Amino acid sequence: MRVIPILIEAGITGFESPAAEYKELGLSLDQLLITHPNATFIGLASGHSMQDIGIFDRDLLIVDRAEPVNQGDVIVANFNGCFVCKIIDKVNRQLLSASNAFPPVLLTSNDEFQIEGVVTRSIRIHKATRELLACLR
Repeated sequence: MRVIPILIEAGITGFESPAAEYKELGLSLDQLLITHPNATFIGLASGHSMQDIGIFDRDLLIVDRAEPVNQGDVIVANFNGCFVCKIIDKVNRQLLSASNAFPPVLLTSNDEFQIEGVVTRSIRIHKATRELLACLR
């Protein structure tokens, strides 16, 4: 795969200059998106609570288990037996949604809680592939 490192405008404002220079890089998507291949998994977002930071229902989430967890990171965690994608508030021991429609969840000693990794990338799927649909069954 070749990556053309130019900004692609969503609006159409004119013709691209034929003299525009670009550089092609010999990278795979794995190399471009995944820092720690042996510690990374891909999940599928479900729900609408993270839309305000750009994670939408059915987006792919690249989750890195080797990435240090910092205050305010978007994480995937096992919370009382459910995989959740939330913003971690380590100071107040809370899981936060990106939307005000979903209240913070306080982590207590009675909760089963384990961080599975940090979401390092999210990818919007505009047209599902057969392989992706097979994963959803």
